[in-house]
Amino acid sequence: MAKIADIIKYEGDNSTFIWKHPCEDFNALTQLIVHESQEAIFFMNGQALDLFGAGRYTLETQNIPLIGKALNRATGDKSPFHCEVYFINKTEQMSIKWGTDSKVQYVEPTYGFPISIGASGEMSLRADNSRKLLLKLVGTENFLGQQKLVSFFRAFLMARVKTYIAQVMKSNAINIFEIDENLTVFSEAIKKLLVNDFAEYGVALEQFFVTTIVKPDGDRQYEKFKELHFRQYADIAEAKLRQQVSVIDAQTEAQKVVIDSQAQATKRAQEGYTYAQERGFDVAEKVASNEAVGQMTNLGVGLGTMAGVGGVVGGVVGNAVGDVLNNTAPANSTPVAEGGFCDNCGAKLVPGAAFCDECGTAVAKANDTCANCGYKFERPGKFCPKCGTKR
Repeated sequence: MAKIADIIKYEGDNSTFIWKHPCEDFNALTQLIVHESQEAIFFMNGQALDLFGAGRYTLETQNIPLIGKALNRATGDKSPFHCEVYFINKTEQMSIKWGTDSKVQYVEPTYGFPISIGASGEMSLRADNSRKLLLKLVGTENFLGQQKLVSFFRAFLMARVKTYIAQVMKSNAINIFEIDENLTVFSEAIKKLLVNDFAEYGVALEQFFVTTIVKPDGDRQYEKFKELHFRQYADIAEAKLRQQVSVIDAQTEAQKVVIDSQAQATKRAQEGYTYAQERGFDVAEKVASNEAVGQMTNLGVGLGTMAGVGGVVGGVVGNAVGDVLNNTAPANSTPVAEGGFCDNCGAKLVPGAAFCDECGTAVAKANDTCANCGYKFERPGKFCPKCGTKR
């Protein structure tokens, strides 16, 4: 016989999903204590009446002390008002292992060959709809633990998982040789398909992980496509490497050109002439090296072309052309003694030369001394080192 007022509560381990309290047919005023992460269902005369969340409750039954004792004598000291309480653990239970009981047969989506694989992993479950879980899976049993729940779902899980694995591999075109790097995406896709299947029984599938894919290593056909796959990626990697080397070589060559151009520009700035003048010097040198108009014509250098050269270079080239045509030195030029220097570029002149062999400028006079102060020049230059007069 129950006490006048019982206290009903559950403090069990975390691997339990549903537990029935052994105290039955308790009296009115019995205290029900439900902890956080728990729910309790009160059954009266075989019907699930109330669902209790966390808290303390006073249960109202038809079993009244003393009066109930007299009524029970007619039923052999058994109460005609049957009542019981089931506790449901709502915590998430993790590290529940799963695995396929046989190989999954499907056609590899990338290379189109038939293949058989196995899969295994872990999942975490939580009691979501207490009333549905209790009525569909527990019934009148006293206990539902983790192992028993998994055994209920084993056949159901295997049928669903193997089907979903093949579907996900095909729909997402997951390459069997790259599946290990896509396990997170693969696991999430299968979980989405399984969620509703578990929800039908009041269970929430919180996490689902595929941790291992058993491949048919050693199978002749599998190994053939495996070698083809990795050789293909090796060729792509080699081609990319060659392309990168070519780009680096082109960049290096371009840098060399820029450096040479910058060095040449610096040289011109230091020596006081421009790119156009430099090209004019080259033209004048070629013209001066020819002995007849016919040779100039063969070079494609006409009198009109020479007349079009402007500035300092135009004067140099024009003088050179006139000298070649007349086969004489300029009227105002005189042979220079050894040690003279060019008025235009400052180069040392060859004794008796009518033109500077560096820039092609006609030599008007010997200039081994400064026209302003009479200083005798000792080395090439553009200005007198004593008074600064341009040479």
